[in-house]
Amino acid sequence: MNTFNFNRRDLLAAGTASAAGLCLPQAQAQSAWPNKPLRLVVPFATGGSSEIVARAVVGELAKTMGQSVFVDNKPGAAGNIAMQEVAGSTDEHTLILGHIGTLAVNPYIFPKLPYDANRDFAPITLVAKVPSLYVVHPDLPVKNLKEFVAYAKARPGQMNYGSAGNGSAGHLAFEYLKMATETFVLHVPYRGTGPMLTDLMAGRLQAASVGAPALLQFIKAGKLRCIATGTSQRLPQLPDVPTVAEQGFKGFEMTQWYGLLAPAKWAKPNIAKLELESMKAARSALVKEKLANETALAVGNTGAEFEAFIKVEQARWKQVIARAQIKPEGMG
Repeated sequence: MNTFNFNRRDLLAAGTASAAGLCLPQAQAQSAWPNKPLRLVVPFATGGSSEIVARAVVGELAKTMGQSVFVDNKPGAAGNIAMQEVAGSTDEHTLILGHIGTLAVNPYIFPKLPYDANRDFAPITLVAKVPSLYVVHPDLPVKNLKEFVAYAKARPGQMNYGSAGNGSAGHLAFEYLKMATETFVLHVPYRGTGPMLTDLMAGRLQAASVGAPALLQFIKAGKLRCIATGTSQRLPQLPDVPTVAEQGFKGFEMTQWYGLLAPAKWAKPNIAKLELESMKAARSALVKEKLANETALAVGNTGAEFEAFIKVEQARWKQVIARAQIKPEGMG
């Protein structure tokens, strides 16, 4: 009897050890994620604030994740092409840099999207907030926003401004300014900030609103003139440029923002790990310094905080879009 009990205990112990052995590779596989380079998709052309923010954070994220992280620009359809691709990806190594346009604007200007901004993505962290600047070609005879408004009102419909595309942050920022100043300026959409800035500096456009990181070098070189900042306070990098609010439009504020998102169907442990390491990267001294040099503010909040922030922004821009009657390209 005792012998039988002893043998049964041995068998149970052996079975438990065997089961633990079978589970070990799976546990190791989970803990080893990521097991190949991560791809950060940027849904716009090179040369804009989105790429600058992405490249500022990928190096530090690579350190914390233990795998290289590379930026992949996928412009087109106001960011919808890239958002659709990442939402449908299954390799659990592809994430996206979301921003004001793809998350808080597109859901309200497109009658049907190939993705659901809230359902298909897991917010990871808000990486940065970027001040919007209002600039003109240096040949335009205006030195500040007040002069620009007077110049535009004297020429209704004769002035133009460019943006990275319909529904882009630059489009919203300038329409917001038009509403505040009661001016009529024509919109010329481009496929990305880079091509638009090329035409602006060549004099084929007269004005634009773009995130500060993409503009500072051109402002300092005299290739563009900044007539106002969208921030609540003047920027240290542009101390002589007054805010929109300072120039007679009280309460006006406009900033762009960028954050990391992963497909919602990722394994929860992988989402949690990416959130933790992304927060570390965004809050690191190196990333803060890089972004500060580009006039951007590093954030690095939790996924839940980023999700709440997106919802607030969606409510805000839904109203602006309705008032400005912003439509996607090709739709009247």
